[in-house]
Amino acid sequence: MKIRVGYEMVYEFPQPTPMIMVLGVHFTRASDVIVPDYLTTDPPVAINPYRDGFGNWCSRIVAPAGRLRLAADGIIRDTGLPDATVPSASQHAVEDLPAETIVYLLGSRYCETDQLSDTAWKLFEKQPPGWARVQAICDFVHNHIQFGYEHARATKTSREVYHEGKGVCRDFAHLAITFCRCMNIPARYCTGYLGDIGMPPPYAPGDFAGWFEAYIGGRWYTFDPRNNVPRIGRILIARGRDAADVPITQTFGPNTLVSFKVWTDEITS
Repeated sequence: MKIRVGYEMVYEFPQPTPMIMVLGVHFTRASDVIVPDYLTTDPPVAINPYRDGFGNWCSRIVAPAGRLRLAADGIIRDTGLPDATVPSASQHAVEDLPAETIVYLLGSRYCETDQLSDTAWKLFEKQPPGWARVQAICDFVHNHIQFGYEHARATKTSREVYHEGKGVCRDFAHLAITFCRCMNIPARYCTGYLGDIGMPPPYAPGDFAGWFEAYIGGRWYTFDPRNNVPRIGRILIARGRDAADVPITQTFGPNTLVSFKVWTDEITS
């Protein structure tokens, strides 16, 4: 299938302000790109690309004072298959993990493994290691947290999410990531597009989505505790330890987000 993806964000800046964006489709989907989702700005400004420490493509600009529009519109080829489900995927002993996965066992800005370790072991110690344990974590998080945009808070950590029981998709992901790491399963945060392809209406307003990947069975697998069912048309933008590593936009000064639109639509014609 073909999926149209894109966004439009309008900001107001009181003064020239440096800004970083992590908005382009991930390089691992490069062969699927039919129409590139090039970042455009109005008014036009110089865009300086770079690759961060996790391999994500990022863009730097200096936003001028006044109103700035960021936009992109692309078309991506997708298999149309749901997220993989592999119940036989086994858990690795820590000493057998590839070196590059170790960073995803450690605590990070939003994932306080030290403060939730005892809780994780009490909840999941009796679950079979591997896929079953990760799925048990997702089941718990999915049932424990009440979803609502009004519960979003930029400073909310996994410990706070656990105690408050409310949040948005990134909070679901952060808590599940933290529990996985506490159980010695590498887990990393993902941000990207996830539309309602294959799902019954009513459809939620367009937004970027947060999920995570766990390293079991010799590879990374996608898990989504917010939805907690395999989904179709998931399109990755970036990966990191948690959302602090991969903010969609990072501004270095005061601003107002005037409008925000995201689309992820199957092209049927």
